[in-house]
Amino acid sequence: MTVTTPVSETWDYIVVGGGSSGCIVAGRLTEDPKVSVLLLELGPSAEEHPETLTAAGYKTAFVNDELFFERYTTAQPHAGGQTIFAGTGSVLGGSGSVNGMVYTRGAREDYDEWPEGWRWDDVVPDFERLEARLRPRRRPPTQWTEACISAAVTCGFERREDLNDGHLSNVVGYEWMTYEGDERRSSYRAFVRERKAPSPDNLTVRTRARAHRVLFDESRRAIGVEYEQRGADGQIELRRASVRREVVLTAGALETPRLLLLSGVGPEQALRAAGVAPVAHVPGVGQNLHDHPNVPLFFASRGLVDCMQPQLYSFYRTRPNAALPAGQSDTCYVFWPAPSAMKQAMQRILPGQLLGPTHAEGPGRSLIRAGVEAAFAIPGVSAAVDHLYGIVVILGKPTSRGSVRLRSNDPRAPGVVDPAYFSDVGDMATMVEGVKVARRLSRSGGLGAWHSRELMPGPFVNDDAAIARWVSKNAITTYHFAGTCRMGEDAAATCDSRLHLRGVTGVRVADASVVPTTPVSAMNAPSMLVGWRAADFLRAERS
Repeated sequence: MTVTTPVSETWDYIVVGGGSSGCIVAGRLTEDPKVSVLLLELGPSAEEHPETLTAAGYKTAFVNDELFFERYTTAQPHAGGQTIFAGTGSVLGGSGSVNGMVYTRGAREDYDEWPEGWRWDDVVPDFERLEARLRPRRRPPTQWTEACISAAVTCGFERREDLNDGHLSNVVGYEWMTYEGDERRSSYRAFVRERKAPSPDNLTVRTRARAHRVLFDESRRAIGVEYEQRGADGQIELRRASVRREVVLTAGALETPRLLLLSGVGPEQALRAAGVAPVAHVPGVGQNLHDHPNVPLFFASRGLVDCMQPQLYSFYRTRPNAALPAGQSDTCYVFWPAPSAMKQAMQRILPGQLLGPTHAEGPGRSLIRAGVEAAFAIPGVSAAVDHLYGIVVILGKPTSRGSVRLRSNDPRAPGVVDPAYFSDVGDMATMVEGVKVARRLSRSGGLGAWHSRELMPGPFVNDDAAIARWVSKNAITTYHFAGTCRMGEDAAATCDSRLHLRGVTGVRVADASVVPTTPVSAMNAPSMLVGWRAADFLRAERS
């Protein structure tokens, strides 16, 4: 049963989405005791699932269905017709509470593609302030990780001690990670649990709260948010929260544009087709979607993989003649230790691959997961996995662009997510070359000395055409969705460079949606940067 609660609560700011960016916005705004903030999060609290607060809990979190917004892409014609799992973290802290804790700023060249005021030299001071709160660090070397670095150096990579210095041209090193001891240092922990606030009562956090739409008055100014929340008795209440100043959307690159479309902000014709009354014609909402697709190559070695965290990152330019600045890397390589989370990865990915998206959440999923659990209990299986590792080839600078659209005007219906993987032929050409680089890595330096044997794609996948077919059938997401509410000062940009949403007033977008072109590396640090700067903009304009 759904009931409607009358408008009776008002805040200065409403932040929709308690993920990596949203926790920073809400936490920093409420450091001023005179400011009140409502933070809405679709998922549960982190405290309900302690694995989101521990450094070792990421693999358990990855198969906890309560912590993921489950969705699948449309069938991808250039990726073997696959419908690819595109789930994102749905819990306080968002994907930053369930991911591998990678913290990488990106390359200096990446930020040359961002608007004025967001270039490398502009954002480094903000990264440094953010990092003073997060306290990221690197993990100590192991015999296997040093063998991986030896292989990369033999293949022409430069060993770098700091992968956050903006130089990511053909380099390898230990990545920065957001952990401290046994704790995960997510933005939720650093900015909400450890909030620097004289007044503990000016931040209201509501979990299991699904935003339906942003509310506008006749002048197209945001006046509040309509949302539903499930109570302890199971009853769903439809609520309306009023806002004095601004609504800040931080639900992520797949959910923020969907919420805007449900609110009547987007391409007018598409809104009408979905049964939504237009409020403002903003054509760019939901466009420019891009991601880092990847394929994992697997190898067996004679030596033990003595590492329980993916802690190495490397970057390489595979196609010197591609349309990128000289020296800018176009691929990433993650040396992945199978003993760390092979079982959990199979339990998460296999149901969707074997059953398809329409049946992946039914009893079949439980059966497949139980089968994986039983297989790993067989004597010898875990011992074999201890000698197994992957080299994950990631497309770092994709040129393919997709979209997020409405399926209907039902707020509970997932959006239509089409990342258009490999629709630009240059992306597949880069991935083919990346697979060749990964193979060279497995045969070189320290890894070569361990007598690595390729298991996947295997010895029969040799020529470029065969590699391309294998990539298309095995590509998955790296969960680095970006770009669907692109910022910029050009007329086609959805948001300006201070993150105001065009076409309306009183709304800002402050997550990976605004990133015009994704960095070559992971998206969590840039997403937190956007949240940090959004809080600065809001605080400056208030004062």
